[in-house]
Amino acid sequence: MKLAHIVCAGALVLAGSAAAQDGGKTITNTAIPKTTISLGTATPGGGFPLYGNNFAEVMNAADPTLSIEPRNTKGSNENIPLLEAGTLDIALVAGEPSYEAFMGIGRPATKLKILTAMYSSPGMFVVRADSPYKTIRDLVGQPVAFGAKGSGLPILSRYMLDGIGLKQDEPASAGPGLPRWRKAPAARDSSRPMRRRLRASAQNTLT
Repeated sequence: MKLAHIVCAGALVLAGSAAAQDGGKTITNTAIPKTTISLGTATPGGGFPLYGNNFAEVMNAADPTLSIEPRNTKGSNENIPLLEAGTLDIALVAGEPSYEAFMGIGRPATKLKILTAMYSSPGMFVVRADSPYKTIRDLVGQPVAFGAKGSGLPILSRYMLDGIGLKQDEPASAGPGLPRWRKAPAARDSSRPMRRRLRASAQNTLT
């Protein structure tokens, strides 16, 4: 179902509600047709499934003509192409992947539309309370879990790290791993180490 169809369905729901009242009497229709809407969220355990499941529960209870069905996906980077292919009706997408999709960064610009903002979602670097690391730069050369590959957090962290002169490396091996960071090469500063390749490893590092 296209997004335009969802908008039309909402208009029909409002018209039906107005016509269901006659002389102050409410007409009860026991056979209410439902409009099924697929809602793409993200991998289980993250914030998007929690938000999407509760959103669907509240909306389904508030409007008996709707049946919103949450679907776990790989996250924002998968939700965008699924929407474009018509596999999903609505999806939750983080701001950074949305920005790149609308601006055509690394891909053709999308023709999707934003229905509404959900909530602000700051990314945080978290370590154990007894960790010796006190700043983000202390993590250079250490394995860091930036989030699921298809989610928005790795993109958010990449933009943030670029701003402070660090780079987020991709896994050096085909298997699962943790990204490592590295210092970003500066075009006019030969004192900074130049980009180097990581040797095959099960982890990634900020270097």
